[in-house]
Amino acid sequence: MGFGEFLGNERIVTALQAMLRRERVPSALLFVGPRGVGKFTLARMFAQAANCEKLRDDFCGECSTCKQIANLSDPAALIERGLIERGESPDTAAVERMPLILETHPDVWAIVPDPVRRKNPVARPMIRVGQLRAVQRAAYFHPQRKRRIFILDGADTMRWTDADVFLKILEEPPESATLILLASRADALLPTIRSRCLTFWFAPAAAEKIEEFLKERTDWKAADRKLAAQLADGNPGAALGVDLAESARIRGEILRLIGDAAGGKSYRAIFAATARLAKNESESFENLLGMFYSLLADLLELSHSPKGFVPRNPDLRRELQAMASVVDDAWIARATESLDRLESRLRRNVGRQLGLDSVAVALGTR
Repeated sequence: MGFGEFLGNERIVTALQAMLRRERVPSALLFVGPRGVGKFTLARMFAQAANCEKLRDDFCGECSTCKQIANLSDPAALIERGLIERGESPDTAAVERMPLILETHPDVWAIVPDPVRRKNPVARPMIRVGQLRAVQRAAYFHPQRKRRIFILDGADTMRWTDADVFLKILEEPPESATLILLASRADALLPTIRSRCLTFWFAPAAAEKIEEFLKERTDWKAADRKLAAQLADGNPGAALGVDLAESARIRGEILRLIGDAAGGKSYRAIFAATARLAKNESESFENLLGMFYSLLADLLELSHSPKGFVPRNPDLRRELQAMASVVDDAWIARATESLDRLESRLRRNVGRQLGLDSVAVALGTR
């Protein structure tokens, strides 16, 4: 038990342990990397190590404090419990009055994007001002153990107008608390917030390591482990949570949409496909866009190096090879630019259907 169980990014782990060993822990850290790469897991481990009853620069996993903080490993159950306590149909005032906070130990809070409702969550959960104000008040409380840790998962979802509340904590940081911001993209945060954080950039793990990770934690067949590791794009959490059958179905549908658009099929058929994708609830919109990017990257590499081609989507190799002959670099560049524009609009809650329709139109432009 301890940091040794963390997969990849050894340099970040070493740096965090050095901080604890020297007792020079910053007031704010920023972990940047794609979802599933391990940012939340390492933040939770750091909270355990910072408060462990036995060790100084690691955590034992056996003391009462370590066990309590370890309960954050399953945030989904804690989120559901918090939403049940709030009620099925809370109004705006109730959402701000009863902020969603995950707490399994008095010194460690996890703040996650608030879906508002359990049965009918909002399209794009975000960190809300009520949560930020709760952190602002609690950050200055004296810790029960050694150090108060506040983990803000999805920190890049907070509105910039609300971020001023959070900025006040960073301008006058408490001595016995550390705020750990987790974000997929650093540029989605205010520059004034980024400048006050010590930033760590998480690199993807090697596919071979992810296969070993899956072998220890699942009973999957070797072929399934290999495919999941390749699809995960270096993110162990994504590999562990992937539904291979559903992923294959959705990626196949996206690839057919790309092919129909590139082949000049009628917009009626193309928009019908985008409507089906938009209604899909098994994958987040961000994951759908990630699948688009992955397939376009495969098409680009296949068009240039067909012999040494190692696909990100190996189960769709035959379909990719057939499509690579009908697209060129300019088309792929336009398609990628359309995805970039859509991704930048997500913060403004663009509708799934409208966003995918705009991408489809760009894909059909020759």
